[in-house]
Amino acid sequence: MIRCLLFISLLIHATLAAKAPNAAAEAPNAGQKAPAGSPTKKWLTLNGQQPLVIARGGFSGLFPESSTYAIDMAKSQSLPGYAFFCNLQLTKDSVGICLSNILLDNTTTISMFYPKDQKTYNVNGKDIRGWFALDFTADQLLNNVSLTQNIFSRPSHFDGTLPIATVEDALGIKPDKFWLNVPYDTFYSQHKISMASFVEKVIRFPSMNYISSPEIGFLKTVSAKVNKGRTKLIFQFLDPEETEPTTKQKYSALVKDLGMIKSVAAGILVPKEYIWPVNKNNYLEAATTLVTEAHKQGLEVHASGFANDIVLPYNYSFDPTAEYLQFVDQPNFSVDGVLTDFPPTASETIACFAQNNNGTKPKKGLPLIITRNGASGTYPGSTDLAYKQAVDDGADIIDCSVQLSNDGVAFCLDTIDLNSGTNALSQFMTKSETIPELQAEAGVFSFQLSWDEIQSLKPQIQSPYGTKEKVYRNPANKDVGKLVTLSDFLEFSKTKAVTGILINIEARLLINAAYLASKAGLDIVKTVTSALSNATFDKQSTQQVLIKSDDTSVLSKFKDVKTYRRVLNIKEKISDAPKASVDEIKKFADAVTVSKDSIVKISDYFISGKTNVVKEMKAANISVYVHWLKNEFVSLMFDYFSDPIIEIASYALEFQVDGIVTDFPATATKYMRCPCNDMDPKANIPYPILPVEPGSLLGLVVTEALSPAQAPSPALQASNVVDPPLPEVVKKNDTSPPPSSSSSDSTDSASKSTPAPGSSEKSSAFANAANLCLSLVAIVVLALLAN
Repeated sequence: MIRCLLFISLLIHATLAAKAPNAAAEAPNAGQKAPAGSPTKKWLTLNGQQPLVIARGGFSGLFPESSTYAIDMAKSQSLPGYAFFCNLQLTKDSVGICLSNILLDNTTTISMFYPKDQKTYNVNGKDIRGWFALDFTADQLLNNVSLTQNIFSRPSHFDGTLPIATVEDALGIKPDKFWLNVPYDTFYSQHKISMASFVEKVIRFPSMNYISSPEIGFLKTVSAKVNKGRTKLIFQFLDPEETEPTTKQKYSALVKDLGMIKSVAAGILVPKEYIWPVNKNNYLEAATTLVTEAHKQGLEVHASGFANDIVLPYNYSFDPTAEYLQFVDQPNFSVDGVLTDFPPTASETIACFAQNNNGTKPKKGLPLIITRNGASGTYPGSTDLAYKQAVDDGADIIDCSVQLSNDGVAFCLDTIDLNSGTNALSQFMTKSETIPELQAEAGVFSFQLSWDEIQSLKPQIQSPYGTKEKVYRNPANKDVGKLVTLSDFLEFSKTKAVTGILINIEARLLINAAYLASKAGLDIVKTVTSALSNATFDKQSTQQVLIKSDDTSVLSKFKDVKTYRRVLNIKEKISDAPKASVDEIKKFADAVTVSKDSIVKISDYFISGKTNVVKEMKAANISVYVHWLKNEFVSLMFDYFSDPIIEIASYALEFQVDGIVTDFPATATKYMRCPCNDMDPKANIPYPILPVEPGSLLGLVVTEALSPAQAPSPALQASNVVDPPLPEVVKKNDTSPPPSSSSSDSTDSASKSTPAPGSSEKSSAFANAANLCLSLVAIVVLALLAN
C-alpha cells in the first residue's frame, strides 16, 4: 500500500510540476543574474541579499513538526535557499532527533507506549515532569513512538501516523540549508550526554549552514570545531526575563551587550517582539533599534515566532503577510531571516509583496474585489470610515445594503435590526419588539426610528468569530465612524470614481422589502430607484451599477435600466445548478452571489472537491461572485495554510469566480496587484502563488482519521428561484390588509412559505471552504523513499 501511495504521489507531482513553475527551482548563485522577469530588489539585510526563510520543523503549521511530510512540504513550497530548522534532542544512546519541546509527551504518542516512564527533571532551574528523550534509546523511540500535532488549531488527522525524524533523516531529504538549534546543552551535560560531541559529528555535512543555541557556553565550546566560512554560529535569545545558563544574566541584559555576542556568534535569533514590541492591548509599539545596532556590529538578525494561526497584533488585520512585511520591508532595516511554522507564506511575502508598495497593474481576467459593508474588517461596517478605507484599499465595487428609517430616509446597513451593527438596544430598549415576519429574536428595527435617532447611534464593529473563538476585530475602531445615507454613499462613489457600486436590497428571511411595503408603508425599491436616478447612475455607463437581492421580484423592478447588472443572492448552500434553475435565474439576473461552500466540497475542514456551480452558471453567461471572504485564520480550510492570500488565489485561478466579496479588500488587492499571480510558465516569475488543488491534501489523510461523510447539499431547484410579486405599498395610517395577489401568485407564495423537510428552501447556512496547495504530494515522496 505504501509503495502504491508513493507511485500515485509521484504521478500527481509530475502533473503539478507541468501545471505551474516550480517554486523550489534552483536559486541563482552569487554573481549570477536573476531569471528574466524576476524583479531586482535591494535589501537592507546585512549582506544585501533577500531574507532567509527558516522553516521550523519544516512545514510544522500543517504537519507534525519535523515529520517527513513537514520537511518535504517545506522543501517544495519555500523559496530557493530556504533553511530547515531542527531543534535538537538526544536519546539515551546519543542519537539526535528533531523536536522542539523537551517534553516528548507534548509532540508524540510516547505516553501510550511507556505510560509509567514519566520523570521529573530540573531544566535550567525549573522542575519539569514528563517524558524525556534522554530516558529512551533511539530504537525505543523510532520503532514505537510517532508524532502528534500539539497546537489545536492545526490538523490532528496526521497524529500517530508519522515517525520521529532523526537529524540524519532530515539531512537525507536534502533541504537547501540546515539549521541545527541546540536549546538544552547544560541539561544534557548534567546527565553525561554531550551535545557538543554530537554536533562535531554532523558538521561534516556540507548543508550544515547554521548552528544556534541560547547558551553562550555551548557556542564557545563548538566555536573552534566549526568551519566558520561554511557554518555560522547564532546566539538565540529567549524571553527577556529568562536567565542565560552560562553568564547567569537575563537575556534582556545580554541584548544590550552585542559586542560580547559578536565575539562568539555571527548573528542572533530573537523573538519578534525584540524588534517590534506589542503592548498589552495587542497593538504594535515603535520599533526598537536592535536590527540597526546589530548590523553595525556585523551581526545577522533573524526573527522568530511567526505563525499564521495565532491572533496577530491588530495592526495586521489578520493578514500574516502584513506581519512579515513589517520585518523585511522597512525603509531603514530588514531582518536577515524569519523563523516560521508556515514557510510558504514567508516565501510569498518576500518574493511577491516586499518592495511592491505601488503594486503592478492587475492582470486581466482576475475577479472583481467587492466589499461587504465597505472595509468592515477594519472599521464598523457601512460607515463613512469603512467606505473610505475600502476605496483606499483598492476595492473595485463598494456596496450599500439599504435600510429605511421611519421617516423614509434610506441608509446603508446590512440588517434591518439595529441591534446588529449599532448600540441601538442600549439607547432604545423600550422600542425592542419581536416581529415574527422578520426574525425570531426581538430587535430594534430601522423603520421604528427616525433618521435623527439613527444618527445618534454608535456603529459597532462586527467580529464573526468573537463569541466562540474569541478572535476579535480591531477594538480600537470598535465604535468609530458614522452611518451614511444612500444619497451620501452615491455621491461619495461618484467623487471617488470607483469602478462600481453594489446596491443590496434584501431582508432577513427574504421579506424586508415585502414587510416594509405592506406593514410599514415604506417602498424601499422606489426609494432606491429614485436615489440612483437623482445621482444620474441610470444615465451613465462609466461606473458599474450592480443591484443585488435574494428576491427575484425586487430584481425585476430594475430590468428597464439596461446599464444595471442584476445580481441574485443565492443564500442556501447548493451542490449543483441544473439547467432548469439556471434558465430561471437568467430571466432575472446577470450574476449570482453564492457561498463558498456552494463552490467547494468540504470534509473535516479539508477541501475534498469542487461543485459544478461556477461552470454551470458561466456556461449561461451568468457571472459568479463568491460570498464572503475573511482574513481570520479560523475561517480558512486547512488547504489554505491559514493564509487568506492562498484562498483568494484559489477562487481566482482554480475556481475562476468573477468576483470575491470580502471584509478585507486590502488583502485581495495585495494579491491582485502582485507579480506572482501569473501561472504562465513563460512569465518566469520568481515564486508563483499557487491555488489549491481540491482533494490533494485530504488524500494524505488515512480514512480512519476522517469523520463520517456528510450527505451532499441539495441542488438548486427551479421552483425555488422565482419569488412572488411584492405587495403594494399601503399608507402608514392605513391598517387594512394589503390587496391580495392573484391566485397563481398566492399558490406560488404558499408553496414557498412551508418547505418540506430536507427541501432546498432558502436559508442563510454557509460553511467556509478551501483547497489544497499544489505540491502537497511532494511531502510524501521523499519521506517514503527515506523509509
